[in-house]
Amino acid sequence: MTFTVGIIGAGRIGRLHVDNLRAIPQIRVKSVSDIATEHLEAWAIDKQIEVLTTDYHDLLNDPEIKAIFICSPTNTHATIIKEAGAAGKHIFCEKPVSFSVSETEEALAVAENSGVKIQVGFNRRFDPNFRKIRTLVQEGEIGTPHILRITSRDPQPPGIEYIKSSGGLFMDMTIHDFDMARYIMGSEVVEVSAHGAVLVDPEIGEAGDIDTAVITLKFSNGALGVIDNSRSAAYGYDQRLEIFGDKGSAQADNNRATNVEVSTVKHVSKEKPLYFFLERYTQAYIEEVTEFAAACLENNEVSCNGFDGLQAERIARAAKQSIDTGVPVKLGQSIEY
Repeated sequence: MTFTVGIIGAGRIGRLHVDNLRAIPQIRVKSVSDIATEHLEAWAIDKQIEVLTTDYHDLLNDPEIKAIFICSPTNTHATIIKEAGAAGKHIFCEKPVSFSVSETEEALAVAENSGVKIQVGFNRRFDPNFRKIRTLVQEGEIGTPHILRITSRDPQPPGIEYIKSSGGLFMDMTIHDFDMARYIMGSEVVEVSAHGAVLVDPEIGEAGDIDTAVITLKFSNGALGVIDNSRSAAYGYDQRLEIFGDKGSAQADNNRATNVEVSTVKHVSKEKPLYFFLERYTQAYIEEVTEFAAACLENNEVSCNGFDGLQAERIARAAKQSIDTGVPVKLGQSIEY
């Protein structure tokens, strides 16, 4: 059985999904839309894309296309989700669903009422290391969870124009960690306290954002969480996680080109972390689209649904409110900005 999909947005992530989807035998990537296509013509021919268009409605109106991947800018996601739901297309949407919790709720309601599947692109859930830790927690290997620690630091900050349209550190970057916290702990976040600073680039502060943050979380099961973020780690892409419980702990370290450690009289050394997210999460990106395709083909539940996307946005909003007010924020008390 062949399952035909279309991609909306042919930036870095959209093109990555094309590569990964084309490796799945049952999948046919028929169409790609982008606001500009001139620079994509040679690429589309190489990838055997049959239709290249500037109007994503061409994909929604194509009866052969059963699912669409929304890889366009965030401010377009909610509208496309509603239109895709109305067109009966299954939906894979990159994070976040929107910059507004109420807008996300409205879009997800349309998709749910349409009976289509919707998966949100929190790729880190599909990383083999983090999945192993979640399994250990679920199986009780570390006992009752007490503390979760997540370190997430980029190797360098994005450009200022991206910062201005990103929705802020919490909605753009930390939102992955908020989702990971729920995923690993298996419990909802009920309170958020955040501290932020501009320590990497003054222009980020001038753009109204922060580049460094520490966030503490309280979970409904009584456990605590700590997340630390930076837009710039000189040594590479720093992605670590530890879960501590009453029977022990489990840690996921950084991925490196090799796991060789050199010990001499002068020093003990190992290679730096892989430099960026496309290298670090190669397998996770493959797994997330493979599982979405399987859910559509076999009518299974998706692994990361719209509610997961909504909850991560709610936590991000609460963190922003905590920064602005200087006090902890309970999830039910966060407000729109």
